[in-house]
Amino acid sequence: MNSESPVLSDLVEGYRRFREHGWAPERERWSTLKEGQQPRVMVIACSDSRVDPSQIFDVNPGEIFVVRNVAALVPPFETNPGHHGVSAALEFAVQFLRVEEVLVMGHGMCGGCQAALTRNLHGNEPGQGGFVADWISLLDDAREKVAAELGTEGRPAERAMELAGVKVSLQNLRTFPCVQAKEGRGQLKLTGAYFAISDGILYLLDEETGKFSAA
Repeated sequence: MNSESPVLSDLVEGYRRFREHGWAPERERWSTLKEGQQPRVMVIACSDSRVDPSQIFDVNPGEIFVVRNVAALVPPFETNPGHHGVSAALEFAVQFLRVEEVLVMGHGMCGGCQAALTRNLHGNEPGQGGFVADWISLLDDAREKVAAELGTEGRPAERAMELAGVKVSLQNLRTFPCVQAKEGRGQLKLTGAYFAISDGILYLLDEETGKFSAA
């Protein structure tokens, strides 16, 4: 049997702490979860290791349905052939889990948004940055506005791109018929949020004004 790598050893040690301090004291809760999940909110967040929604919102298992990807992006509704991971998760959350809210959370120092702004991966082959470049092309229209106003370098431009990314995902969410219908009936609420890594502050979007304010 191969010996564990140092990384896996750390993970296993973490699992053991979880078993002792997380799972055992909440055994009753975990017992109810085996019957199924009933989260009230879906959180779409970035894959960045620094922005774990469960940690930021201090929730228990079973309380939020989370999808994470590069730059917390939602593609527009499409029916073309392919594998639509975010769309499938959204469909499952809205139509089958019947969540009451979908929250899109961008964050500070987002590498995906920075790459979208600078286009430093543009033209790369798949496996060499091409997959990322194709994915963050969802931000191309927003990027043009940010670049025209603030350029493509520096924190003001990067932060503007990060905030714009949240708005793009909310806009794309509303291209899904199931989202349109449920939001129209008042059965689903869409919310934009932004977590600033530098100071640990969560900002919420007021869609009427387009401004983000500290929660």
